[in-house]
Amino acid sequence: MKAEPRFHNAPHFKNFWEKGNGKELLDWADVTPDLGNFEKYASLYHEVDNLGDDLVKETYLKLPYPEASALIKKYSTSKISENADEPESLKRFFLQMQEIPNWYDEDLGNSGARLCMRSGTNALIILRDFVLMGGYDYAYLNKPLIFTGALKKGAVKRLKDTLEFWIHVTREDALKVNSEAYQLIIRTRLMHSYARLKIKEKGKNWDYEIWGEPINFWDMIATYTGFSLVLMQGLKKLGVKISEKEEAGVFHLWKYIGYLLGIPTEYLPENRQQAVEQLYLWSTLQDQGDEDSLQLAQALLTENLESTIYRYPFQRKLLLNLHQSMNWFLLDREINERLRIPKVAVTAVFPKFIIKANQIAQQIYNLDDPRKNRKLVEIGHKDQMKVLEDYIKHTPKDFQY
Repeated sequence: MKAEPRFHNAPHFKNFWEKGNGKELLDWADVTPDLGNFEKYASLYHEVDNLGDDLVKETYLKLPYPEASALIKKYSTSKISENADEPESLKRFFLQMQEIPNWYDEDLGNSGARLCMRSGTNALIILRDFVLMGGYDYAYLNKPLIFTGALKKGAVKRLKDTLEFWIHVTREDALKVNSEAYQLIIRTRLMHSYARLKIKEKGKNWDYEIWGEPINFWDMIATYTGFSLVLMQGLKKLGVKISEKEEAGVFHLWKYIGYLLGIPTEYLPENRQQAVEQLYLWSTLQDQGDEDSLQLAQALLTENLESTIYRYPFQRKLLLNLHQSMNWFLLDREINERLRIPKVAVTAVFPKFIIKANQIAQQIYNLDDPRKNRKLVEIGHKDQMKVLEDYIKHTPKDFQY
């Protein structure tokens, strides 16, 4: 089955790449994507993590759940040897996971991690109001959420899961073999495989030609490009300064995370030029937001009012206004209108306040001074962990894995 560009002449595609945030990305990267390069990546739309799928078939779909979980936990917390008396699917999976590739530069990855940390709540706003909300406008990317029933589980859980994953994998020295973040990546990778196999088992209406394989490699790369390229685009909009080494570090960090998630590394972008071109080519496969997109977007907005992190209704309403104003500041008007995100009266107030606060902080904590830069990293890390702890505390237990 061959993937081909479909929407490169569609109004939503042209508006994004010729007028909107896509145009901003093209200018930042100084690239002119060539549709002739589409074939380099087209096969990824129908390729998946076979190692993960094979392991899930031999464990969670074959053994009692406690037994399967114990087996996975054993080798998530300790190394496996090639001579281990275990199923071949398990050995292949964990041997790949624990093999650190020669190209991985831990110092460079840590540089990217420090940017993620020092960006503090800025990054969390970008992830929610720019990356996650903007991603909902790609109709086909979101189909696995619909087919697995994730929409019904609520936006609170999706936010908690996203925050937990992003925060843990973007800490300094976090990705050591058998570390907490490493274990979280294993759980995420196997969750992808489990969801994919269940969709293939029950999803009679899954359109392979249009949507590709469920949770395919190219959709995964696009998602993690959101966590790297689009995250940094959003941070720049909020006045956060990013050095060349930090930018290179973010891409390097996510290349390694992508490797741990089973994605072929030769396709993972190493810089903004590669990331922008591949995002451009991938988006030719994606229709504009549909009814499912609208439901996901509205659920994310409603989460502000449903979450019990803030006690009083007026606090929740204020938070909703903040996120709506950030949606309108960060996303293209067309996307806000398509996802029916209300435009609040104080749309420009919150972004201006955040930008000014970042400018002041970066003046006080001179980024060129290693000691002061480190202080911002520590403050940002603490702020991010506090938000995560609140979400974990206020996510209903039956919503958690």
